[in-house]
Amino acid sequence: MAKTKRKSQRGKKQSSADKPALSLKEELAQKRKATQARKEFTSLVGKLIGSGLFLGMVLFFVGGIKLAAPGVLGIIVLTLSYKYPRPALFAFVIYVPFAGTIVYWLGNSPILQLAKDAFFVPFAIAVWQTCKQQNQPFLIPPAIKTPFLLLFSCCMLTLLFINGGQQLNHLPGEVPIGLGLLGLKVFIGYLPLITCVYYLIRTQQDFWFLSRLQVVLFIICGVLGIIQYILLTIGVCKGTVGVEGDALFKASLDARCYFGGALLYTPEQGVIRLPGTFVAPWQWAWFLISGTFFTFATAFSDKSIIWRLISLVSLALVFANAVVSGQRIALALVPVCFVLLLLLTGQLVNLKKFIPLGGGFAIILAIAMAANPTVVQERMDSFISRWNASPPQEFIVAQFYENWKGVHTPIGSGLGRATNSARILGSTKLVETYYPKVLYEVGIVGVLAFLVFVTSLTIAAFKAYRTIKNRNLRTYGASMWVFVLFISYNTYYYPLDVDPVAVYYWLCAGIVFKLPTLDKQAIPEETTVNTKGKKKPLYNNKSSSKSENIDQEINF
Repeated sequence: MAKTKRKSQRGKKQSSADKPALSLKEELAQKRKATQARKEFTSLVGKLIGSGLFLGMVLFFVGGIKLAAPGVLGIIVLTLSYKYPRPALFAFVIYVPFAGTIVYWLGNSPILQLAKDAFFVPFAIAVWQTCKQQNQPFLIPPAIKTPFLLLFSCCMLTLLFINGGQQLNHLPGEVPIGLGLLGLKVFIGYLPLITCVYYLIRTQQDFWFLSRLQVVLFIICGVLGIIQYILLTIGVCKGTVGVEGDALFKASLDARCYFGGALLYTPEQGVIRLPGTFVAPWQWAWFLISGTFFTFATAFSDKSIIWRLISLVSLALVFANAVVSGQRIALALVPVCFVLLLLLTGQLVNLKKFIPLGGGFAIILAIAMAANPTVVQERMDSFISRWNASPPQEFIVAQFYENWKGVHTPIGSGLGRATNSARILGSTKLVETYYPKVLYEVGIVGVLAFLVFVTSLTIAAFKAYRTIKNRNLRTYGASMWVFVLFISYNTYYYPLDVDPVAVYYWLCAGIVFKLPTLDKQAIPEETTVNTKGKKKPLYNNKSSSKSENIDQEINF
């Protein structure tokens, strides 16, 4: 019996497609390679720490600790991100939701506002160089190439003729060209993330790790958001106190409570705006809206029942924070997006999955609402009163009209001129809706080019997810496509300009385009018999185009 058991185990081991049996020589070669990699990593870290400390001491005498700390961390992060692009991608995803908290913990240096780019830029450059060396396309998928070049050309026209003209006659303290370059970076600077996700997510294991990592991040941030609310309600954090007039209704950094940045907490006036782990409250609101898509996707698609339940908890935390944060847009859009996902991903008719998960989620929400009926009622009253006072559709129309009158050229008023994060380089205008903001910066020509681009991206994402045969991957891809669709045409406020949507939009697009390739890894080599009695593959694992198979050829 023992002999039979050993044969059975050996047979299972050999038949495993994921872990093929290795010879002794191959195992020794792998161990030598791993040992060499550890030595290289240790040596590199040692050199970076030494050079970082030297640079830190120099910067400390020049600008103090606020300049020295970012300098030391910057040189370490930049080098490691370039050398190890795949771990850098995951580090980048981890850093994004905590960026606001870290920035203020380290002293709110202006340099730290760009800290996430210390992860992104090096690994994007590494991917670009590898693509160039191995003769692989950098712009993925091919369907968006022409629309992107059209949009990029429009941006270059604005940068050259509008920002360039302003540079010749600029006001003291302004750098219009620098303003334009920073505006361009904010506008389409994270588009290479699509390519980075496509190449750096190699296998289904990488993908599921990224999916579950996002769920864990939303749980951690959700718990911190609830803790922040509790600390304010019990008086550990004082909130907005000692102010009068309009200051009673504006978020303030002086009121920050351990996590994140500016907050507003004046319950006696009926206003609460919490930032969670982000710089500003409305960024936290869009993080929660984004979380609906990520947590929903994993809850209904993960192959592990444990991770589905964990994702359900994460989704419940997203809903709870949408209520307690005081953000009306989150309170409105989180449930709307949840219903939209149920309809567009087909989960509403998938009773086998929907009834247990939907039922469990409904019970969690019912308990939470029963425990805090006053809070729920206050938020609903606040939302209704705000809607009645300023209906969103009227606000958007007014913004379009105002900025249409304010633009005097078909190519806009200059890149960066309506980008808040670029105001350090010149005067900017606050435009609170996205497409009017684009209209102000790059004109009607740029708006049309952008619409063509996002439409081509949305259509390409739809076609990509529809080719997926694996049910779990297809559900996840559908959720990501709905997010891309929603953000592409959303014009209420400007989430695509700032964290986290400025990152998550391109991240979701990259995931959608990668999933068809990962799906082919999961298709078994089943065979059928043709009319001549010869066996042929039932599924063709080879991609139909070079762009779908390039990840098998590229090597980092």
